[in-house]
Amino acid sequence: MLKGGCFCGQIRYETTGTPFHETTCHCANCRRTTGAPSVAWFSVPRTQFRFTLGEPTRFRSTPRGTRSFCSQCGTQLTFEAEDLPTAIDVTTGSLDDPNEVPPQDQTWTRSKLSWVVLDERVPKHSASAPDR
Repeated sequence: MLKGGCFCGQIRYETTGTPFHETTCHCANCRRTTGAPSVAWFSVPRTQFRFTLGEPTRFRSTPRGTRSFCSQCGTQLTFEAEDLPTAIDVTTGSLDDPNEVPPQDQTWTRSKLSWVVLDERVPKHSASAPDR
């Protein structure tokens, strides 16, 4: 079981699902919503993910997706895409131990910042991964 939550501890979650789509995303939306140069994510089945403490604030960040975050400290927690209704994306950095789910690829590398050095050990995709 993976557990995590926000910086201030107001929101906690857990998942019994096996992670998939473990990625580091370089898209402008992820950058702008987190204030970071890239964001590590993983997906799990929505039916195997739940908030165990508190309820995050949600906002529609794109026509196809909704992000959740802690309204107290601002930690971004999830992304839910309308075209992938059975999965939920979770920010890897919000895990209690982010080392448990290392990225298996990098997505939206065509949007990466010029000063970001890509990890040569994992595959790169100029847009979203082919299986996404």
